[in-house]
Amino acid sequence: MTELELEPGFYFLPKGMLPSVVVCLEMTERPAPREVPAPEGVNLRHVERPELDWYRALFGKVGEPWLWYGRRLLSDEQLAAVIHDPLVEVRAVELDGSPEGLLELDFRKPGEVELVYFGLTDALIGSRAGRWLMEQAITLAFRQPIRRFWVHTCNYDHRSALDFYRRSGFVPYRFALDLDPDPRLTGHLPMDAAPQAPVIP
Repeated sequence: MTELELEPGFYFLPKGMLPSVVVCLEMTERPAPREVPAPEGVNLRHVERPELDWYRALFGKVGEPWLWYGRRLLSDEQLAAVIHDPLVEVRAVELDGSPEGLLELDFRKPGEVELVYFGLTDALIGSRAGRWLMEQAITLAFRQPIRRFWVHTCNYDHRSALDFYRRSGFVPYRFALDLDPDPRLTGHLPMDAAPQAPVIP
């Protein structure tokens, strides 16, 4: 990552680039456990060494409305190197056997855990499955001593995401700017993905 040194001001970006304003959050101790039952028919399944096509399908199903594209930029070899690493845990949220959510935790850096991906499809949004899933994520992250559990969200995420993370016990600690070619213009996402983010060719 590069730390920018910019003067205060208003900046035009090159056309075709997609800026994301990112908020980084962390929790340094496990909050008091909450009793949050799973919605009826919902379970969390640990998927060891996920098949690449299966993972990409679920990643797209959950993340396309929110402009998740990072994993789409990876080759088969690059993707396998991440999600097949024994210190990266991929879990599917299933509703009556159908995958409708993704939880991905990265334990590769000693002493900390990154909540890499956390999301549900429309089939579960608003069902309290998010609160239940976060409780599972916190329990999994703190099952061994760590210094911090962290996550980042951005302005293209669900409008309630930042408040949800804060209510869950995460504390904002830094802003960042992510600047990449718009994945809809590069063909990595369909042009109608994430209509909340205008496409500017």
